[in-house]
Amino acid sequence: MAHGESGPADRGATAAVETAMGARLGRECLYVPSCRLGLYLALRHWCEPGGRILMSPVNDDVILFVVLAAGLRPVQAPLSPADGSIDVDAVPDAVWDGVSAVLTTNLYGNPDPARRLRERCDRLGVPLIEDAAHAIGSATDGRPVGSFGDAAAFSLSKHVGAKAGGFLALADPALRAPLERARDALLDPARLTAELAYAVRPYAESAVRALRLAPVAWWALRLLGLHERDGIRMPLRPAELRRALGAAPSLAAFHSWVRVDMHDYRTAPGRLRLRRVARLLAGLDERLAAHRAGAERLLATRWAPPVPAGAPVQPLFRVPLLVADRDAAVSALARRRITVGYLYDPPLDTYAGTPFTDPSPVPAEAAWFARHALPVDPLRAGPVIETLAAAGVRPAEELPGG
Repeated sequence: MAHGESGPADRGATAAVETAMGARLGRECLYVPSCRLGLYLALRHWCEPGGRILMSPVNDDVILFVVLAAGLRPVQAPLSPADGSIDVDAVPDAVWDGVSAVLTTNLYGNPDPARRLRERCDRLGVPLIEDAAHAIGSATDGRPVGSFGDAAAFSLSKHVGAKAGGFLALADPALRAPLERARDALLDPARLTAELAYAVRPYAESAVRALRLAPVAWWALRLLGLHERDGIRMPLRPAELRRALGAAPSLAAFHSWVRVDMHDYRTAPGRLRLRRVARLLAGLDERLAAHRAGAERLLATRWAPPVPAGAPVQPLFRVPLLVADRDAAVSALARRRITVGYLYDPPLDTYAGTPFTDPSPVPAEAAWFARHALPVDPLRAGPVIETLAAAGVRPAEELPGG
């Protein structure tokens, strides 16, 4: 796999989108081709290989492999069963004493307790890294998600809908230059074929949806490298994974796992891609308002998780409704051609096992949340509510410990 010193094709366009995002966060922002590459850069910069990093077990498996590629040992955290955020108080002192970094998830846009995690990290003298892929418009304690950590990685494939790109936000602007060099050293050069595929992808997806060609859609996604899972989790391939661990830290050794669902995760952007990113980012506020309005409707239903009184409604990327039979709800929505994605079941400690991660000291809450969470698109709030009501979908039973 060729890579080397390569950067974005249009430095001016890159600087423009970095400035726009920096204005939102009040932080220096570095453009990256994907959130996963941004996380890898952050982990390699702030974490010594062999360290242990506290993270959420209800997360995309790609992130587990990014952590392993950085030469780190994942330590799965206890979660709140209400929204899948890290439960700071349930982490034993022995676990805190053994970690060398903390990685938040901000699952579906629900903020992790970033202020408390920041305070704990400061006491321990370890970095806080924020995965803000789902949370580009979320806030907590009066500050945007992504403004608490030493670094925060954002995705432009989620709310922005750019299908590419992201940012690494930095607390210390002086670190921009070394991280930019590290980024460029990992990039594959921009390719005309990749740019053309990126240009036609939105039209191809729209045509497939309009024609309701489900088998054709499946085939097309496979062909484009956008669908490599037969189930929720990708195949672990433990024998190969053990061999890859011997080469860590190494992104190349873990490439076959890290690239899943996004084969151009480390490809330098061309001008076409950067222009589209800039155009879509300019409309982000309108998109966030629509997500917030849809989330508000969904959070008023009987399937909604409990929300603290007076808590502001976040512009959630997906709203995790809690249902008794998640698979039946998914099927009911599928009959209306409403796709449910971003399912993270089973939790990562069950999926990967002790050879590759430390299990959560309190696994029941994460397992309950992963089994009952139905993450639905707030932009489809009306049809989702109508479909679940018509299908007689029941809310999940009482929360563990409730």
